[in-house]
Amino acid sequence: MMDWTDRHCRYFHRLMSTQTLLYTEMVTAPALVRGGARHLLAFDPAEHPVAVQLGGSDPRELAEATRICCEEGYDEVNLNVGCPSDRVQSGAFGAVLMERPGLVADCVAAMAAAASVEVTVKCRIGVDEQTPHEVLPAFLETVRAAGVSRFTIHARKAWLKGLSPKENRDIPPLDYALVHEMKREFPDLHISVNGGIETLDQALGFLDAGLDGVMIGRAAYHDPASILLQADARIFGLPGGKSARQVAEEMRPYIARHLAAGGRLHNVTRHMLGLFAGRPGARGWRRVLSEGAVRPGAGLEVLDAALAQIPVAA
Repeated sequence: MMDWTDRHCRYFHRLMSTQTLLYTEMVTAPALVRGGARHLLAFDPAEHPVAVQLGGSDPRELAEATRICCEEGYDEVNLNVGCPSDRVQSGAFGAVLMERPGLVADCVAAMAAAASVEVTVKCRIGVDEQTPHEVLPAFLETVRAAGVSRFTIHARKAWLKGLSPKENRDIPPLDYALVHEMKREFPDLHISVNGGIETLDQALGFLDAGLDGVMIGRAAYHDPASILLQADARIFGLPGGKSARQVAEEMRPYIARHLAAGGRLHNVTRHMLGLFAGRPGARGWRRVLSEGAVRPGAGLEVLDAALAQIPVAA
């Protein structure tokens, strides 16, 4: 979710659910340790619980990046072993690390030694010509031995040769059955499933079948109200009741602070375009926000004009 789940997006999503665990976009360990890019870790305290996702393959560098993340106050540090982008491959981390479970074990052991919070791993079921039923259990066993007990498994292979990152999100077939098999084989592990999950009904089905968690990415971004406004009630058994319009109104103080600090309206509202997806007035909402928020000096009047496109009951 690089360039998507930034701090503005996460603040917006937290207004819709108090319980879901939010993840940052991936931050590379070299950027933090060598580049001094600590600003990439900035987040609002309201975002808790929030996990930071790191990319890297050097144990010492990842340990230092983990220490920095813990100082910043994150609730979890997650190592990305699933991203298939070209720049991740060239840096020898992300999904390519599925081919080097021993190195992943060294990385997470170093991270855990430097961490004051839990270190977790997000992975694929395999890459390229690997046989998932062989490599995934071996990967889990090796990394578990290094101290990791929580894994999020994207139930697709990553084809590092021949498919773009976008194609890798859709073309390789999903193998949910293998993820369930891993939970049966490793009952002591906390295993969450990721990939192709678009509704809370699907999520509840995975939980009812014995998985420990469900990660939803694109669906929660493009139609956040359908996923997040109901999550606390349906997944966690807590009262809900907010409307999408209430969430938009509750973003006003945050947006005002962002503008007062010199930020642009579009930085925040680009994440809000899908708030009324599938509802009356959604097209007008998107049009007014997408056209108005990029204009120089755009302020809260653009949000008001966009909300005027939505029936009051929405």
